[in-house]
Amino acid sequence: MKNIAVLIVVSLSLTACATPETRVRSALMDAGLSRPVAACMAERMVDRLSLVQLNKFNGLKKLKGRDAGDISINEFVKRTRALQDPEILGVVSSSGVICAVRS
Repeated sequence: MKNIAVLIVVSLSLTACATPETRVRSALMDAGLSRPVAACMAERMVDRLSLVQLNKFNGLKKLKGRDAGDISINEFVKRTRALQDPEILGVVSSSGVICAVRS
């Protein structure tokens, strides 16, 4: 019983250690972006958006289309419009273009 309690505490501690950048990167990859593009975009986005705006990306899994593979930046920007936040859309657009060229 004691081991289970320790395991739960350790698991919760590790979850709490996830940085906003890590969470955004995961959400971007879950939405269909490739790992290099998601990492690049997450790095830029955490510097430009509020925590409230970054938390909106937790719902991006719902924006993923039927395609199982990577999606284009253009398609991702179109899907991001569903968040209805012009600032997020601007940051996603600019970051997407920059990161797509770098990758």
